[in-house]
Amino acid sequence: MAEVNLKPLADRVIVEPLEEEEVTSTGIILPETAKEKPQKGTLIAVGPGRKDEQGKVVPMDVKVGDVVLYAKYAGTEVKLDGGRNVLVLRESDILAIVE
Repeated sequence: MAEVNLKPLADRVIVEPLEEEEVTSTGIILPETAKEKPQKGTLIAVGPGRKDEQGKVVPMDVKVGDVVLYAKYAGTEVKLDGGRNVLVLRESDILAIVE
């Protein structure tokens, strides 16, 4: 996991999507157009949390390094220097932490 120079705000997180297998269990190689959009990734940066009505920060339930499942079309894709793609998501777009 490389250093990232993005600092998410409020309840946002930065996810590095985990690429799926390019070959099926039967040995069929999948072209880029046939692959499903990834829904699993590793958190590489986490914001401080959202503020409630009284202005207190509600801490995040996730931390850097967690592997998470997220909604299929959630977030904004960002291309970093070096050609690495990451997603910026809200914490509410995260469906589960993979244990």
